[in-house]
Amino acid sequence: MEENNNNNGAKKFITTEELKNHNKPGDLWVSIHGKVYDVSEWVYRHPGGEYPLLSLAGQDVTDAFLAYHPAIAAHHLQRFFNGYYVSDHHVSEVSKDYRMLVSEFSRMGMFEKKGHLVMCYACALTAMMAVSFYGVVCTESLWVHMGCAVMVGFLWIQAGWVGHDSGHYDIMKTRKLSRAAQVLAGNCLTGVSIWWWRWNHNAHHIACNVIDYDPDVQLLPIFAFSSKFFQSSLISQFYEKPMSFNSLARFLVSYQHWTFYPVMLLIARINMFIQSWKTVLFKKKIFANRGEEILGLIIFWIWYPFLLFCLPNHSERIMFVVLSLMMTGVQQIQFSLNHLASSFFAGPLTGKDWVEKQIDGTLDIDCSPWMDWFHGGLQFQIEHHLFPRMPRCQLRKVSPFVKQLCEKHGIAYNHESFWAANVLMFKSIRDAAMMARDLSPEKAPKNLVWEALNSFG
Repeated sequence: MEENNNNNGAKKFITTEELKNHNKPGDLWVSIHGKVYDVSEWVYRHPGGEYPLLSLAGQDVTDAFLAYHPAIAAHHLQRFFNGYYVSDHHVSEVSKDYRMLVSEFSRMGMFEKKGHLVMCYACALTAMMAVSFYGVVCTESLWVHMGCAVMVGFLWIQAGWVGHDSGHYDIMKTRKLSRAAQVLAGNCLTGVSIWWWRWNHNAHHIACNVIDYDPDVQLLPIFAFSSKFFQSSLISQFYEKPMSFNSLARFLVSYQHWTFYPVMLLIARINMFIQSWKTVLFKKKIFANRGEEILGLIIFWIWYPFLLFCLPNHSERIMFVVLSLMMTGVQQIQFSLNHLASSFFAGPLTGKDWVEKQIDGTLDIDCSPWMDWFHGGLQFQIEHHLFPRMPRCQLRKVSPFVKQLCEKHGIAYNHESFWAANVLMFKSIRDAAMMARDLSPEKAPKNLVWEALNSFG
């Protein structure tokens, strides 16, 4: 028998190997602290989406569970407990120390002390919006108009940090208010569906830099950041379709070290606009109010075109769009710095080395405290990936403890200055480009336009 039942009323046990058999939709079990839970019905009602559970099905998910759920969530687990325990349950020394940190930080209230001055951010965003509208509508100076374009891009960056924070934890006193802040900062101010972003971002956190599971690195045919992408049999588990490294991809990747920064500065945000609309209009099931998502995007596509309409001619409108995109493109580069110069992994996902991979797949950016606003707290990317529910104002405080954890277990704690990280990322992208050039040419695809439009990410 697969499961070993004890007829004497004692505990029922299942082995780790037997647990792996329950990894399919309709038969999905996970283990947390050695207890087994049947989440087959819950997976499609999971607030974080179905992808995290499907990706780690049939495994011990204790570390990931602790990272993403407050202590109160443990009280709801009992309804999913199926009566089994893992007989060969084992906890690594790294996981033991990580769980001690989570427990200690929880006891200290560091997941609750938000302290990121939401009202100050709200006032700052309102002021930037007001200045942008005044400068465009009430003045005729070209330089003022272009300054407003930069201001709009800066507004998108700072609103993006608020949207990021609200996607990880409640930044307001109630969940409804936090949801309102999400839609306002994401959909209304930046034109990006906050639900689309959370859907992608949750998958990224669970599968950091795992090439067939992490949507943030699945950017073929435009980019491939590791030779692991050159395999012909790769399948995106997130998008559920093959990642074809054909002749078009080989050509584009061969020059990616020259195209990366222009794409990040000018095109990445446009892709986010497109993906947001595709998701809210065509995805069959989303774990959010679809009407709210659509209304928020409509509000963005009213106020931003209105600003453009108020400009005197098409030349200024084009310059305004380019400058605002270039400014917010800095944020796309910031996101990239933390991962593209780090290690890449190939699936399937495993829960047992989750902590190690979160550290190995990320890079911290060294900066002074007065520059924290620029990075939105994500200069502490390692700390953020280990404690995603922790407010950004606490990440600098916990950084020394994470360094001690890494030092104790011989794990590299990767960190560089902003400029050194850019150099490191450029070298990593260039190395992958040079390797792509060495590959034998494949037959060119018949429809280059179709290949380009069906790129990933």
